[in-house]
Amino acid sequence: MLPSRRMFVILTGFFSVATVRADAVLSPPLNVSVKEIEVNSAVVTWDTLEGDPVIGFAITQQKKAVRTRRLIQEVNTTTRSCALWGLDQDTQYMVQVQSLSMAGSSPPSDPVLFRTLKESEKLASKNPDEVTMEEVGQAAQLRAGEAIIIAVVLVMWAGVIALFCRQYDIIKDNEPNNNKDKAKNSSECSTPEHPQGGLLRSNL
Repeated sequence: MLPSRRMFVILTGFFSVATVRADAVLSPPLNVSVKEIEVNSAVVTWDTLEGDPVIGFAITQQKKAVRTRRLIQEVNTTTRSCALWGLDQDTQYMVQVQSLSMAGSSPPSDPVLFRTLKESEKLASKNPDEVTMEEVGQAAQLRAGEAIIIAVVLVMWAGVIALFCRQYDIIKDNEPNNNKDKAKNSSECSTPEHPQGGLLRSNL
């Protein structure tokens, strides 16, 4: 009876250890994809299985034709995305994501390939109706400059009109005096009249 009892204890311990190890192993992230691909940047997104004790993530970034890898690791976070920066334009990259827990890391996800844009492709793909924040700021500055110019022009025109009205009032006030002077000058230059009328005749 003793050997069978020992065998039961050993088997029970084995299953307990196996259960702990199975719980400690994380599943690799799911639905890994790359979005918002630009000339020098991109965004990696993924999902995790519900119930996995995930405390962070690790992303491996690598150029397809180069063996050098770049590791981005974050802990104490629940985010499911990461921005990749400092990329080369028109270059193919490969990314893999791993989940992190207190017991270790999960196997890496399936590799995802993507290619960054060329500068010319970015300009060609830009929607003509799309307005960026920078363009909004520039438009606001232009509107402010135009408003200042219009205000200055209006003030100048108001000054010119006021000056014209003042000069007009001065000219109008001096007009009666000028008429009197003209009448006086015209009377002095006219031929004097004789009280007897007619021209003087010489005695023959």
